[in-house]
Amino acid sequence: MSLMGSGIVSEARAARRADKATLEALLLDARARTLRLFAAYEAALGPELRVPCTPELNLPLWELGHVGWFADWWIARNPQRHLGAQADPDVPRTQPHQPARGARSDSLYNSSTVAHDHRWQLELPDAAATRAQLEASLADTLALLQTAEDNDQGLYFHRLALFHEDMHAEAAVYMAQTLGFDPGEAAHQPPATPRATPTLHLSSGTWTLGSAPGGFLFDNELFAHAVPMAAFDIDAQPVRWAQFLPFVDQGGYRDRACWSDAGWQWVSRSGVTAPRYLRSTGEGWEQQLYGRWQALNMEAAACHLTAYEAEAWCRWAGRRLPTEAEWESAAQNAEGFAWGEVWEWTSSPFAPYPGFVAHPYVDYSRPWFDGRPVLKGASPATVPRMRHPKYRNFFPHERNDIVSGFRSVVV
Repeated sequence: MSLMGSGIVSEARAARRADKATLEALLLDARARTLRLFAAYEAALGPELRVPCTPELNLPLWELGHVGWFADWWIARNPQRHLGAQADPDVPRTQPHQPARGARSDSLYNSSTVAHDHRWQLELPDAAATRAQLEASLADTLALLQTAEDNDQGLYFHRLALFHEDMHAEAAVYMAQTLGFDPGEAAHQPPATPRATPTLHLSSGTWTLGSAPGGFLFDNELFAHAVPMAAFDIDAQPVRWAQFLPFVDQGGYRDRACWSDAGWQWVSRSGVTAPRYLRSTGEGWEQQLYGRWQALNMEAAACHLTAYEAEAWCRWAGRRLPTEAEWESAAQNAEGFAWGEVWEWTSSPFAPYPGFVAHPYVDYSRPWFDGRPVLKGASPATVPRMRHPKYRNFFPHERNDIVSGFRSVVV
């Protein structure tokens, strides 16, 4: 059915319905990964763990503290945690046993109130203190899990904390690529075997976007609604470097006709002439992977591409990006549809489904309904329990630090 197989999809679906015993094991697994990645950052960056202040990066110490603060805010310090998605996001928080995890932590780690660039000006606890706070936070999280109601409402915030930590772990992997060091785990899997059938045909009909209640759901995944679709032919796998690089070699980055107005502004402003992390040696292409240059695997999925580059290649090739509904329909219905190598840009804007109501973590979705595209799929840095075909990722068009690529639809 897919490169990832039905087993991985089943794992993601099971995680969203995890009972208390399973959820405890998953929370411990997520924390172990977080600490492994943080240790790799310490080894690469030194005890100060400083990184440049850019929109793509976050301070590793801030990231680690934020993960613990998030669980505290929504679980240990939330008197309405038992109400799940119906909880009041502004209910006054209780204070934990450790003052460092209370009001002071709110002024350091609350991503809704502490602006990104201001984080570089904060006096953050050192690595040892941050680890200790994280350990205490997890102990409280697991203790409160034991007394929680074993249903979707009672486990809502524990599941949210799990997936939130998984997202930050994935961000740590692609941030290591930006910084040029190996995070200590595989972030690129072997390429899929080239498909004998390059495109898959899907008949016209309707597709149901969104999900009905049941298990854990992000607020932007509700509510289920039918979308009409015409028949279409879609790539069986994401576009490979062997397909993308002729666009580069033939001057695609200098051809205004290939680009949208916004895309051309990005090209002109940035001065890019090739995809990020690639260089031509005269004898072929090389790719920088965690700070090391190596020969480019031309059969691998093209990655670290902006939505603008994906759109430009499609115009050059006489194709188009799939809609979110087309991608989902093919991923779940078309035999041979391979996904999981890269996050895939779609042509659909990240927008609320009809009936949208923000969940208590109101800044997860609502601030980002600004025209940025939906990405579907997963990357090799995405933990399997997060690889759900209904999951909606969303980044601005210009982001290429994430492991992003695309597939195309026949026009």
